[in-house]
Amino acid sequence: MKKYLLYIFVAVIACAAFPSCEDAFGDFLEKQPSNELTEEEVFSDWTTTMQFHFDAYNFLRHGAGRINRSWMDAATDLAQTSYANGGVRTTFNIGNYYGGGGSSELIDTWEHYYRGVRKCNMLLSRIDSVPKGADLSAEKYETDKLNYKSEARFLRAYFYWELFLRYGAIPIVKEVLDPDGDLLTKYATRPTTQAFVVDFVLRELRECEAGLMSYDDGVKTANAGRISQPMARALYARIMLYMASERFGEASGVTWEQAANAAKSFMDDFGSAYELFTTGNTDAEKYTNAILRTTYEGNNKEVIFFRNDVKIGWANIQDDSPVGEGGNGGLCPSQNLVDMYDMADGSSPFVEYDATGAPVYSGAAAPAINAASGYNDALPWSQRDPRLAATVLHHGARWGEGVINVVKGQRDNPVGNANATPTGYYLRKYIPENILSAVHSGTSYRNWVIIRYAEILLSYAEAVNEHQGPCDEVYESLDKIRQRAGVAGSVKNRSDLTTKESLRNFIRKERTVELAFEDHRAWDVRRWDVAVEALSRPVYGVEVTSSAYTRKVAQERVFEGKMYLYPIPETEVWKANITNNPGW
Repeated sequence: MKKYLLYIFVAVIACAAFPSCEDAFGDFLEKQPSNELTEEEVFSDWTTTMQFHFDAYNFLRHGAGRINRSWMDAATDLAQTSYANGGVRTTFNIGNYYGGGGSSELIDTWEHYYRGVRKCNMLLSRIDSVPKGADLSAEKYETDKLNYKSEARFLRAYFYWELFLRYGAIPIVKEVLDPDGDLLTKYATRPTTQAFVVDFVLRELRECEAGLMSYDDGVKTANAGRISQPMARALYARIMLYMASERFGEASGVTWEQAANAAKSFMDDFGSAYELFTTGNTDAEKYTNAILRTTYEGNNKEVIFFRNDVKIGWANIQDDSPVGEGGNGGLCPSQNLVDMYDMADGSSPFVEYDATGAPVYSGAAAPAINAASGYNDALPWSQRDPRLAATVLHHGARWGEGVINVVKGQRDNPVGNANATPTGYYLRKYIPENILSAVHSGTSYRNWVIIRYAEILLSYAEAVNEHQGPCDEVYESLDKIRQRAGVAGSVKNRSDLTTKESLRNFIRKERTVELAFEDHRAWDVRRWDVAVEALSRPVYGVEVTSSAYTRKVAQERVFEGKMYLYPIPETEVWKANITNNPGW
């Protein structure tokens, strides 16, 4: 058998599997990794096998600034990247799916996740023959081995799911391919959606769950970030929701009732362990803490599945901070997103919402206003859902060393600064404010949240409404999320939300607001089959002067039907003779 080198970067591995690299390895991180091992050497020792396995966690990606310093949500109607060379701005936003600026998402994703799959396949093919470590009991050896195999199956299923979202059903590889060979040459035939997702991905998640750590073991600090049983069930529930949705329902055969049951099974079996996070001095702070507090530093019981990382500092948030704070602008929320937030009293500021969850627009003018709500387009941030203030920095908001001022020529919109916000807003969500203390010398955790309990509630509400229409289960799930955020009243008491269709649009709006900038919007509008409507409409912003607030078109967008899927990278098409996606 041909030998080749495997690089084991222990320092990185530890960060993916443990809450603090410093705590786990002390000054080990000061040393440069130098060990280069062959496959035989790796799998002849239990410790190096364990390290090899934990390295697979590094294929879980952090969403902040991932696409050449820009976020996936800047490729949707929720935001615009301020600087001109942002990855999505030079690709997605103008319909250029072959542009180099977006290669980390549009092209590199293919290799990234197939490499992760290969690592999982290698672990699964070799671990049974790895000798027991001298410090392990026979029982511990068998337990760990089962855990690692189950984690590898989970991660492989997750990697394939991420590939499916972008490229559709593609070859399923369960063997270890020779990296110097033709790789996918034998896998040119593409499976059906049902074969790929239902018969493989969902089955893998069901079958691996029993071998994963229990919740009690997984929640221990030493295991923070490792895959446990609730994570498998939560991912299963998410994928079932997608498969029941308009775009996939017919091809998958999954029903809305089955999707509702999947979410309900998580709530029934793990609902006592997870809950919405409610610690904070204000409603907005509770919502902020639900994202930024960790399971091991803050007792956050809302986050289910996340990428574990070390603490970060100013350099990690500078790209997405207001220019007046010394930042580069970065991810700038849109007026489109701001318009989706209800009033604090629970009423809708606008009369009509469409199937994308957004208000119905007529050009850049304000949507038709619901006079009964008390909304005033001259004071658009007044008396709104507290999640708005926890997500978006608007003119007049206090932040860091001062107050946001986007009047032309002022602190956050200086003349000649090309990075100043194009929408009139800056990002608040996912930015730890304590980093700004002591002249930006603070540090904080900012783990990437993949699934949290609020999503489970939203998925259940959506699936039940689609299955049987408005009912108490739908209203109660929505109320829990809104009331945690400080929104008054009950959805059940709103006279405009009594039909399946009206409640559908409301749930889509609510999902967008609650999960904004958590990398959901791009995939939600696709599964709802409304991506063209959502992603080809202009991104709106505001101009603020000392005496007026005016809506504007911040950026025109391009999105065509073929863009529901990415083009398969050309090199892969050439090598494997695989059929590319329609239109590419």
